[in-house]
Amino acid sequence: MRRCAWGAAAGLLALRPAAGFAGDAPSDAASPSPPVAAPQAAPADGGARKQIPTSLFAERSQFGSPLISPDGSKIALRLTVKGEQNVAAMDLATKKILYMAEMDATHEIDWFAWAGNDRLLVSVGTQDKIYDVDVRVTRLFALDVADKALHFLGPKRLGIEGDDVLYTDPAGKYVLLSYSRDIFTEPEVWRFPLDTGGPDKPERILGSQANVWQWIADDDGTVRIGLGWSGTRLVVRYRRSADDGFKIIGRLSRDADSKDELWDVLRIIGGSDEGYMLDDGDHGHVALRKFNYATRQTGEVVYENPDWDVTDFDLDDDGKPVAVYYTDDRDHVVWLDPKVEKLQKALQKALDSPDVWIGSRSKDDTQMIVWSGGPTDPGAAFLYDAKTHKLDIFGEARPGLAPGLLAPVKPVSYTARDGTAIHAYLTLPPGRPATGLPLILLPHGGPYGVRDKLEYNDEVQLLASRGYAVLQPNYRGSGGYGETFEKLGDGQIGRTMQDDLDDAMDWAVAQGIADPKRVCVDGSSYGGYAALWAVMRNPERYRCAASFAGVTDWDSQLRYDADFFTAKGRKSWRTRIRGEDRKFDLDTVSPARKAATLTRPVLIAHGKIDGNVPFSQFEKLKAALDKAKFAKADYLVFDKEGHGFDTAEDEQRWYDALIAFLAKNDPPD
Repeated sequence: MRRCAWGAAAGLLALRPAAGFAGDAPSDAASPSPPVAAPQAAPADGGARKQIPTSLFAERSQFGSPLISPDGSKIALRLTVKGEQNVAAMDLATKKILYMAEMDATHEIDWFAWAGNDRLLVSVGTQDKIYDVDVRVTRLFALDVADKALHFLGPKRLGIEGDDVLYTDPAGKYVLLSYSRDIFTEPEVWRFPLDTGGPDKPERILGSQANVWQWIADDDGTVRIGLGWSGTRLVVRYRRSADDGFKIIGRLSRDADSKDELWDVLRIIGGSDEGYMLDDGDHGHVALRKFNYATRQTGEVVYENPDWDVTDFDLDDDGKPVAVYYTDDRDHVVWLDPKVEKLQKALQKALDSPDVWIGSRSKDDTQMIVWSGGPTDPGAAFLYDAKTHKLDIFGEARPGLAPGLLAPVKPVSYTARDGTAIHAYLTLPPGRPATGLPLILLPHGGPYGVRDKLEYNDEVQLLASRGYAVLQPNYRGSGGYGETFEKLGDGQIGRTMQDDLDDAMDWAVAQGIADPKRVCVDGSSYGGYAALWAVMRNPERYRCAASFAGVTDWDSQLRYDADFFTAKGRKSWRTRIRGEDRKFDLDTVSPARKAATLTRPVLIAHGKIDGNVPFSQFEKLKAALDKAKFAKADYLVFDKEGHGFDTAEDEQRWYDALIAFLAKNDPPD
């Protein structure tokens, strides 16, 4: 199913009894009955607003990320016990837990999915050392609900990526798993039986092949495509069937007609050369097209949006497209099946929201999990029964936050100094005039191909609740605005990408919204880097910066990244960060290398088990600031957190520290 907002948005939910939340079955079979809404705690117009406790923005429920089994009898979900996340299977009818697999505290659950009706595939990530280098590795497990057991899937000797599932047997008997034995060799493809107590043994389907770093299977489970890099060219190998050998059908240059990233979003119909992929449409945007993989010829356009790129698509069991996805200011789904499109509209009406997603579904479409949320609504998951047309609430993402308490978010745009149009999102603090406000710039992470949009964000709403205006610029390099805009960010980290943040501030000041003397920058991951670099590069503009999991030394971060990108053949990653000028020194835009220039207060936080931006990035900056005898830095370390927060306690610690830091260095009043 869809790989975008569903898993993140519906990540953690507070379970509520379904009974009493659904209305009676309607006479119109196409219209689900709306659930009974809980009263909102919003104040009357002119009434005083109580300050929302930080704990409500960090609130974690016991349950999350529900997925319905193919037969509709069970729900898989995250189950948090004593602050630790586990994976469990629940009986849909009784809501009783059938089995819970307890995970080690050092393991993060990356994803899970049904393999048949009685087994789950569970991917976990953890920190490890390879040749004394900190790396994040992934491993795959099979959770057997009936046997109440968790089994590791993979060899004893395994490289970094151990969860690359190419195909899952619909009956849950086996999976095809691609993995490398170490960080130097190309991946093999193995068939692993999921009935680990049965007679079947793991079987190698394909051995490693020179310079093939990624394998792709069709919808029948036959490996059909191999991808690898030769210099700056993506090499595509293809075969018609399991009995044929692989032949090179294309060498695609990144700088020419590559669209190499789109080869990660394709589907091949079993028993044929036909399939679908995302490629250029007829009107300048990425579209869903038919594609012949033997001839590499694109066919007719199945769907193209006139203004926005298609980002993903789904096929049914017969290989027919059923849904496409795109994002303007918010995520959208276009159902190509008229019946499902009708249901989508009925659900939007019943839930009174444009932000409604049909998520996990049973194979016969009688049981569905529906997600609804939006910029001012943390969201909730609902169970929809297509037979009775009842819509029952299953759980809420943030039970204590009534939508009426939260600040509206609106799209805005401004023109950067070089004439580039930049889109952004502005949130104003409730109950305050929109003039002369303290402003927080909140750049997103990534940076490339990622973007902010109209959706709920805990940190945005927290800051707005404390009296700050919040501006989220989709600086150049962000995704969703076309390939040309994204490529404008190549080689511009710390340079024109940073200019876009400065220009966002200037726009807010020119509009009269922001007080130019009360602006700080806050961010996570790349956004944390951008925050730190903002106060080093332009201390005259910004009063302070807060960084969670920020990059501080680009050269060491790229060496760390190489262990991951080599596995996928992404040899051009360093060039994308640094730019085409090989003489450009990344140290000149690295906070840890320029610590002596820092004059503004900073809050620096990091998780010790971060697998994306390693904890050593925090240590490098702290050591450099200690050496410079810098006294205006606050530090916060999370022993059991990674590149985000798994526990409410730690997330609340971050929010409390952030609000205290801002109150001290950029008070809202």
